[in-house]
Amino acid sequence: MTDAPGFTCSCCGEHHAELPKGYSTTAPDVWNEDFANDPDSMLSSDRCVIKGEHFFVKGLIEIPVLDDGSVFSWGAWVSLSRENFTRAVELWETPGREAERPYFGWLCTELGLYSPSTVNLRTNAHTRPVGQRPFIELEPTDHPLAVEQRTGITLNRVREIAETVLHP
Repeated sequence: MTDAPGFTCSCCGEHHAELPKGYSTTAPDVWNEDFANDPDSMLSSDRCVIKGEHFFVKGLIEIPVLDDGSVFSWGAWVSLSRENFTRAVELWETPGREAERPYFGWLCTELGLYSPSTVNLRTNAHTRPVGQRPFIELEPTDHPLAVEQRTGITLNRVREIAETVLHP
């Protein structure tokens, strides 16, 4: 065992310099690059609209890491109603926006490490202070991702996630 930060990967045997505490996706699963040419569609690092009919925000599914008190996060997308998306955009740069009620949404990011699928899990997106991504709270079901969010994970699980992401 080494004292160097990071971890030795059981898949490739290499020592990786760091153990990432989060991963992120760049777009909702339903985004297609063809939408980039559609005047009623847009994708930014935080928001997405498809054909003026489907609305998404990017947030963080945060999972406590029990061993060290840190947080592991998945940067993921949730769909919102037009009304909630419009409200979120109106308040995007407004101090105090974190007092807003949570917005109901459906998870629109497939996290392939989990079975069954994570797509269409019920969520609440909690707005946070300006400059911070919303906190995505999963409905408290028996889905493995929802269970991890409620109960936390170990550093060993963080390492397993890293190995799976690095070596799909």
